[in-house]
Amino acid sequence: MTTDDTARDAIATDASAYGGDAPDDTASDDATRGSAARAPLAPPSRRSGLDLSREVDPSQPVALAPGQLQLRPARRGKAPAHLADLTLAERAEAVAELGLPAFRAKQLSVHYFEHATTDPAAMTDLPQDRRAELAERFFPQLLTLVSRQSADHGATQKLLWRLFDGSLVESVLMRYPGRITLCISSEAGCGMNCPFCATGQMGLTRNLSAAEILEQVRIANAMLRSGELPGAREGDPERVTNIVFMGMGEPLANYRAVATVCKRLNAPSPEGFGMSARSITVSTVGLAPAVRKLIAERIPVTLAVSLHAPDDELRDELVPINTRYDVEDILSAAYEYFEATGRRVSIEYALIRDINDQAHRADLLARRLVDKGGPHWVHVNPIPLNPVKGSKWTASDPRVEREFVETLRSYGISTTIRDTRGSDIDGACGQLAATIIESDSHREDREARVARVEAVASRDSAGPVASRDSAGPVASRDSAGSVAPRDGAGVTAADTATDGASADD
Repeated sequence: MTTDDTARDAIATDASAYGGDAPDDTASDDATRGSAARAPLAPPSRRSGLDLSREVDPSQPVALAPGQLQLRPARRGKAPAHLADLTLAERAEAVAELGLPAFRAKQLSVHYFEHATTDPAAMTDLPQDRRAELAERFFPQLLTLVSRQSADHGATQKLLWRLFDGSLVESVLMRYPGRITLCISSEAGCGMNCPFCATGQMGLTRNLSAAEILEQVRIANAMLRSGELPGAREGDPERVTNIVFMGMGEPLANYRAVATVCKRLNAPSPEGFGMSARSITVSTVGLAPAVRKLIAERIPVTLAVSLHAPDDELRDELVPINTRYDVEDILSAAYEYFEATGRRVSIEYALIRDINDQAHRADLLARRLVDKGGPHWVHVNPIPLNPVKGSKWTASDPRVEREFVETLRSYGISTTIRDTRGSDIDGACGQLAATIIESDSHREDREARVARVEAVASRDSAGPVASRDSAGPVASRDSAGSVAPRDGAGVTAADTATDGASADD
């Protein structure tokens, strides 16, 4: 048995999820990032073969600054075993254990993935005297609908679910012309603690199982089959066509389950839902090792990186995982993903008034992206900040927003303002939170963090931000707005053509 195999065997089922290996107490962030003001942090390990979403030794204390990240779920325990957790071969084995022929597994799978039903009365191709037994064994109830809110004349539906242990998660179903998008949750809560995100203020309750995530899709398909999403036009699909892992949680912090879900979404029936990998988007706040591991899955889903700041000083505060995997690391991992899959990476950027929307940050963002691989390996989605309860931050001024977009486009980077569906029902990006009860200490911590962010923003509001970790020459613009290489680096004139492809959902 190899060292990696031994380490993997030592991983606890519900150990902390953060996208990297176990902390190394012998190293510190001060040594790797040159910051004397921060508590010691372990550098990310580059060992291969480990499950990068879990700690190797769950009993070892996490070497991260207190209050920055919640790396261990507050609640442990597994959801009931479900058919969707199993491969088709494993389903056949489970059916055989009940004394039934293996082909019954295929029939059960067709009912679930194609017909979107778990009702034994609808499974008329199964033995009548075994239907209830099979449904109970393979389709335990994982999600219970608590509430349902509508927006956009019913075309957007926010669904609040109670899980088997009482945890709450939300998903959002959206109808667009010619397609239907479902925004799904991968965790109950989130441990990434981004101060402008409602989910981040919840903390992490627990990871969802693969079946709990897939049930959000199956139920959405059942709703569509029964006509519960208004606005259908002739020829519109009757099932979900696009999946975005942009609900509650950090998807790559629940790596095993999310990787399994991507396989089930992509696999043809009866193995899975038979969706195109191109229509599946997995987002991350920056778990670089998990992005690199995702490459090995060989499922060319779209990767979306929630960047929100191009410089480490500000991103450390807006996206605390940046203190472990910084801007250079996540952009490098994202470019590696692009090179391996050929899939253009989406860069998500919430525009916050007077915080991260300055002209020099737009310029720095563009230069860092172009310097990494030219203008055509990414598509940038600026997102007007959606209001979050208790936060004084607001969306950028429309004029500033336009200037930010035009700066990126002047470098030849395809850029599209993201649609903000469902903001009036707290169903838009960054608003999913189920229920938040804020303590006095939590409010004080949040307000202190807001003050730090604003201090960083105000310090450099008058001039450019120099990235402390960027290496090598960076592309600059000439007076005409085209990209010109500096010191022989950057991109060619042919790379400056604007990419007119549309943004992802």
